[in-house]
Amino acid sequence: MEATGGGSGRPAMSGLLFFLFLFSFLTASASTKQGQVYIVYLGEHAGEKSKETVLDDHHALLLSVKGSEEEARASLLYSYKHSLNGFAALLSDDEATKLSERTEVVSTFRSDGRWSPHTTRSWEFVGLEEGFRGLDSGDWLPSGAHAGENVIVGMLDSGIWPESRSFGDEGLGPVPARWKGVCQGGDSFNASSCNRKVIGARYYLKAYETHHGRLNATNAYRSPRDHDGHGTHTASTVAGRAVPGVAALGGFAAGAASGGAPLARLAIYKVCWPIPGPNPNIENTCFDADMLAAMDDAVGDGVDVMSVSIGSSGKPPRLPDDGIAVGALHAARHGVVVVCSGGNSGPAPATVSNLAPWILTVGASSIDRSFNSPIRLGNGMVIMGQTVTPYQLPANRTYPMVYAAHAVVPGTPANVTNQCLPNSLSPKKVRGKIVVCLRGSGLRVGKGLEVKRAGGAAIVLGNPPMYGSEVRVDAHVLPGTAVSMADVNTILKYINSSANPTAYLERSRTVVDVKPSPVMAQFSSRGPNVLEPSILKPDVTAPGLNILAAWSEASSPTKLDGDNRVVKYNIMSGTSMSCPHVSATAVLLKSAHPDWSAAAIRSAIMTTATANNAEGGPIMNGDGTVAGPMDYGSGHIRPRHALDPGLVYDASFQDYLIFACASGGAQLDHSFPCPASTPRPYELNYPSVAIHGLNRSATVRRTVTNVGQHEARYTVAVVEPAGFSVKVSPTSLAFARTGEKKTFAIRIEATGKRGRRLDRKYPAGSYTWSDGVHVVRSPVVVLVG
Repeated sequence: MEATGGGSGRPAMSGLLFFLFLFSFLTASASTKQGQVYIVYLGEHAGEKSKETVLDDHHALLLSVKGSEEEARASLLYSYKHSLNGFAALLSDDEATKLSERTEVVSTFRSDGRWSPHTTRSWEFVGLEEGFRGLDSGDWLPSGAHAGENVIVGMLDSGIWPESRSFGDEGLGPVPARWKGVCQGGDSFNASSCNRKVIGARYYLKAYETHHGRLNATNAYRSPRDHDGHGTHTASTVAGRAVPGVAALGGFAAGAASGGAPLARLAIYKVCWPIPGPNPNIENTCFDADMLAAMDDAVGDGVDVMSVSIGSSGKPPRLPDDGIAVGALHAARHGVVVVCSGGNSGPAPATVSNLAPWILTVGASSIDRSFNSPIRLGNGMVIMGQTVTPYQLPANRTYPMVYAAHAVVPGTPANVTNQCLPNSLSPKKVRGKIVVCLRGSGLRVGKGLEVKRAGGAAIVLGNPPMYGSEVRVDAHVLPGTAVSMADVNTILKYINSSANPTAYLERSRTVVDVKPSPVMAQFSSRGPNVLEPSILKPDVTAPGLNILAAWSEASSPTKLDGDNRVVKYNIMSGTSMSCPHVSATAVLLKSAHPDWSAAAIRSAIMTTATANNAEGGPIMNGDGTVAGPMDYGSGHIRPRHALDPGLVYDASFQDYLIFACASGGAQLDHSFPCPASTPRPYELNYPSVAIHGLNRSATVRRTVTNVGQHEARYTVAVVEPAGFSVKVSPTSLAFARTGEKKTFAIRIEATGKRGRRLDRKYPAGSYTWSDGVHVVRSPVVVLVG
């Protein structure tokens, strides 16, 4: 799997993987002997209880499986007492099993390190998707000088670099009186590190240290301070102040940087920490128990929105065993909107993570900006690459060019000869040359480091077929650029047909108004939802490719050992970057509509999203195919449209509990037993419709709430999936007042008309309600595969 300097994939380097495996094996063996961290989930709190009473209850449960009260108290890591009832403790497998058999326990599950972060112009581009052209960057934002000012965003991530200009508090009013959080001190972080912008900060590492041992302070701060950069990047994307004169290393993407909700307040919850090993800066890990403690505290502290650019690797856990899903469920009950990244494991199907319907799950797409870097080949042809590398080849001469597969040392495995993995290149064959490498295994920036080690002059990094035309840019440690699949094939044909291939890399420049845009990023994880195919995921897409935002000054732009460059702003890609764009949109809606539920805000964002690009054509995938709901959910966000959606699809905590009963029989709260007869999972009042296992026909019911004008009449328009008929009844809805609800039925039936499009596994259409002002669109997908 490919990874960036801060993405979610791990470097595929045989030596590094061996040491990581050995370290993990030894650590796991040691932790097994002393027990594992388990989460014991008890559902909702039964009535009003003091924190002390809740803690006593948790100790009593532990005492039922431990030998003494002292042992029970010593085993407890966290007591969750604000929004959900449960605790994290050091337990043997037998002890965990005994607790799971008790009637008051909903589930017990191991707190694994299976979670990791899903690793400017983007907000101007969102304005273009709204239909605003030729305007200043803030003109599409909600009117009102104080939009979002008293909304508090909780960031679960790797911490924050508080000195960044993006987190200044000039002109902000006092901290909201309802805020109950703290500014927790620690390494290079104290109470003065918080201000009226960053109003609170905490850190959580008990589960991390139980698994990995005491934190190595050379790789991370034992405090809310961000050593990695990821948390600073996401926080500034949500709510960074407007900062003029910002650029990435080398002056790329120059201009004013601003978050989507620059007046919102930030609360930092540091839950992700470096994985010990040969290069711990490359990737972070996050544990369920630490994240649940953070989410529980965030609700108690008074956050309005949680932004979680974190997801699981491998098979998604069941909802009762999913720390983020459990925490988000109880946060939603308290009106908190939880937005999560969908993952970077695309374009393969069924890879999306964060699958609970009470979570707003985000895919990633491009913006209309590129960093053009012409490659002049010796035959006169010019190939357009992209890069934000600040280094430039000396001018007035061309350089010999070589394909990495022709320049490896003996013994390099045949399937990775073109990958430029560590110590794979022969200095005799690459010295002074431009080396063409392919993406795939290992770190993109690591490939540049290998070319530099071997004495190469520059790197050209080409896409394999799975990445198509999507080009991710990096600040390499030597001159270099990246090209699409088609362009690298052209370059390789030239190399193979020339006795002495040569090239020159020209200086890169920032270009805007690139068309078409947006394009779905190939790395963005795709549906269907493997836990419950009747809930469409991801929900929406937002900018996540080559995004400029604030950065930790303790981390280099590549995060590689030996890269000592310091930057204040950096360009990153991932659903980690798209998630905070949607979080900022939720902030703006929460500010405009403080009485709306989390489900209503999610609905407004989804039903006003667009399936078209900024030029009016369909959104495409990076490989040139037409994208669909399995790629982008309901479509690309349009924040200003979402402020006035007309109708919303609301859902309650009880609705979610019934859904969990219907989907896999999961009883998430003992105060609400699963009914004897449950509706089908697709009957949840969700803003999109996905039908799995259709037996000739199905009828789906939905209820909408009028949040627009007092009196309104909506009529429906339907686009049918190929091979299926879709009938909505009634075809019009009349509302006499704001807040009025109307229920309608959607009948989906196979027609037997087989066309070429029926070969697709996921035929898609839509139904749209409109009153002439509002357009309320919902995708309809039938999973026939």
